[in-house]
Amino acid sequence: MKIETLKKEIKNINEPRRTRYGNIRHKLEDIIIIGLCTVICGGEDYADMEEFGTEREEYLRKFLELPNGIPDSDTFRRVFERIDPTELSICLVNWLSVEREKRSVIAVDGKTICGSGNNEHKAYHVVSAFVAENQITLGEIAVNEKTNEITAVPELLELIDIEGAIVTADAMNYQKKIAEKIIAKNADYTLGLKSNQRMLYDDVADYFSEFSEEVPLIRTSDKGHGRIERREYRLLTDVSWLEQKDEWAGLQSVGMVRSVVIEHDEKREFIRYFIISLIDINEFAYSVRKHWSIENQLHWCLDVIFSEDSSRARKDNSPLNMNVLRKTALSLLNQAKYGRISKKKMMFKAALNPEVLLNILFSSQK
Repeated sequence: MKIETLKKEIKNINEPRRTRYGNIRHKLEDIIIIGLCTVICGGEDYADMEEFGTEREEYLRKFLELPNGIPDSDTFRRVFERIDPTELSICLVNWLSVEREKRSVIAVDGKTICGSGNNEHKAYHVVSAFVAENQITLGEIAVNEKTNEITAVPELLELIDIEGAIVTADAMNYQKKIAEKIIAKNADYTLGLKSNQRMLYDDVADYFSEFSEEVPLIRTSDKGHGRIERREYRLLTDVSWLEQKDEWAGLQSVGMVRSVVIEHDEKREFIRYFIISLIDINEFAYSVRKHWSIENQLHWCLDVIFSEDSSRARKDNSPLNMNVLRKTALSLLNQAKYGRISKKKMMFKAALNPEVLLNILFSSQK
């Protein structure tokens, strides 16, 4: 059974409890696996982990040792407060071992866990790297404030494999060190431009304002839920006129996207500019569209399906480790094959039927 692969990965996590006193009653692997199973089944806190384990103890004993029965909620809480979230994330990503397409889009963006703040720290802001095609999270790194996202992104990119991918990031993460890191790891980028780089932004905006009709373009259109969005993508690969071109590693082109949204008889228009290490307009357009998957398929799901912003986990590493468990559960649900039922329905089926839970846990394992 592939549970052994997961147990082996968990052994790479440093034991956060004091083992020298010999009073460890529950195995770390049992605690983490029960916690993950609970989240997959819709559980939200440590009391739910204890309740889930108690209800399913007989079945869990088929693949977990449980030398002293099911841990209580305080044990779950103490362990998840102390585990290093980076180690937990690496462990679970390695276990998932999903092979992404080499030319995939890896969207980088941050989300604040709104309920995670307390008297000791502000609400955590977690920057994630999300593979749009596979809908899996490759890694995450936490900062205390959104403004610290800029320094966190290079650290995150150092932790994960991005070779051959197209990395996308919004304008807040438009920094020279980020571009350097992406190119150094043999990847490409599509980075949003905003006024935080005023001179470059103005130069690109002025050029497209004057010469946009001369720049090659493609158009796309999406319709659904009473909303129509038409996009016009233009990519300029001759950037010899751009004074700052040599300041940005790998920069080969600049792009513009004009979006026209028609909703409830109201028309809105947006224009965005980008610096890009690509020269293919189709790849440029594809990467811009796919960047929004991190909002729609990760952040939205964490809030709506897993009620992350309502979570009361606040102390130490607790909110960060629960965030890792939710993302892992979401990746597993995305990979499970249960027709066209929603993730919520799939979680409900897993809560009712342990065989469904096992299928979700191991459907991605070869």
